[in-house]
Amino acid sequence: MPISKKILIGIIILIFLFLGFLFIGKAPQQEKIIWGATFSQKHAQDLGLNWQETYLSILEDLEVKHLRLIAYWDLIEPQNNQYYFDDLDWQIEEAEKHNAEIILVAGLKTPRWPECHIPEWIKRASSAKASEDKELLEYIKETINRYKGNNSIIAWQIENEPFFRFGECPEIDKNFLEQEINLVKSLDPNRKIIITDSGSNSFWFEPARLGDIVGISIYEKVWFHELNNYVIYPFPPIFYQRKALIINKIFDKNVICVELQTEPWGPGLLYTSPLEEQEKTMNLEQFKKNIEFAKKTGLKEHYLWGAEWWYWLKIKQNNDKIWNEAKILFK
Repeated sequence: MPISKKILIGIIILIFLFLGFLFIGKAPQQEKIIWGATFSQKHAQDLGLNWQETYLSILEDLEVKHLRLIAYWDLIEPQNNQYYFDDLDWQIEEAEKHNAEIILVAGLKTPRWPECHIPEWIKRASSAKASEDKELLEYIKETINRYKGNNSIIAWQIENEPFFRFGECPEIDKNFLEQEINLVKSLDPNRKIIITDSGSNSFWFEPARLGDIVGISIYEKVWFHELNNYVIYPFPPIFYQRKALIINKIFDKNVICVELQTEPWGPGLLYTSPLEEQEKTMNLEQFKKNIEFAKKTGLKEHYLWGAEWWYWLKIKQNNDKIWNEAKILFK
């Protein structure tokens, strides 16, 4: 049955009204924004840094009080059923000493390239997927049980943007993701679980359905391989606030930004890119722009992405401008 002209006009009007809702307006300003940072031991090492020195500088010089740390599966379980927690223990203990709160990320897909940090012994195994899933759940169980009594950890993040296809990763099964979440809830029922998604490429319904808090990424200027060029995202700050409002009204869940772009995103891996290429997507001016953009989204909590790179600029390039700008933000 063909759609009548009136119905078609009504649909078009509704679409335009919805787009206006997403793109037009100004978000209410938060009186106090929580600024945090993600730290990756692996990324610091890939940049040629001493990762412990980098981490301590983030805690002591920048005085970051809200951290997102990562329990990499391949570092935690380098051999089957042989667990190595020393490095992560040290990170968490130092955070405690400096009165910093922690979001701890665990899962198959966790932050930083290649996104899925799978142990070599799993890659070499010829076992079926069901066996690999069992091993993943065992590593998550060991990790949660080790740290669930730590009061510095305010939330678990399970997987990283599991619904966003990116990185050298197998497709994440939604049913198995629910098993991971249910396992964590059974082990630590009183601590909240964060499920994350791309800030621009989704309406965040699945993370809101599964998690207690929705975590999103916000990027402004990136390299698009599909276009073979740099692209500035067209979404205004209100776009994120309005989608967060929808999530809050439908699911009664809060949205936070767990990954605010404050480092380059170029055509190659950061640690293999020339400085001139890096500066096309991140420099002091762009850093300030992204911070101001974040303030205008109306979101109360933002974890900056790139603290290791700021330190690399300071130590390896004799450029402490972004480091010092970040220091103002955190203090």
